[in-house]
Amino acid sequence: MVFIEQLKQLREETGISMMECKKAIEEAGGDLARAKTILREKGKEIIKGKEERTTNNGLIASYIHSGAKIGVLVQLQCETDFVARNEVFQKLAHEICLQIAAARPIFIKNEDIPEELLENEKKIYQKQFQDSGKLEKIINQIIEGKLAKYKKEICLLEQSWVRDETKTIKDLIKEYIAKIGENIEIKRFVRYEI
Repeated sequence: MVFIEQLKQLREETGISMMECKKAIEEAGGDLARAKTILREKGKEIIKGKEERTTNNGLIASYIHSGAKIGVLVQLQCETDFVARNEVFQKLAHEICLQIAAARPIFIKNEDIPEELLENEKKIYQKQFQDSGKLEKIINQIIEGKLAKYKKEICLLEQSWVRDETKTIKDLIKEYIAKIGENIEIKRFVRYEI
């Protein structure tokens, strides 16, 4: 028998439907931590079919940082107008605005980075190790590591979420896809700073 308080707590913490929460608690034998893990795993399965669906609705969210020196606009897309008006979806849009204001991404995803930019970065890193005396194989590994770190810094989806460093923005969006049940996509953003 699932206890009502556990069910209520799990529902509040995850935002996932009562039926799914009940199944997870029963499967976990009443262990809430294990139930959360089960819901996460199921969420990944739920997401698989949704990531390819088109996102024709959504909203434009904005954020002005205190002092009015930083401003952000984000176009966040979803599948239906109903979800776009949903408080949970709007909260995600706000969180993404805060992320952009704090972390200064330049691109949405890795595929958006121009090859020329990466080549220029690579040349800079190569010059840094030019006279280091290290083996070329080692230098190349270090450069690849630096490039991977650089991509994480400039790509919004790859950045660590400012509220929880263990999650990336991509992970955060996947959680919301599982909660809401629709595909969610960041179409574009603009960050202004004086």
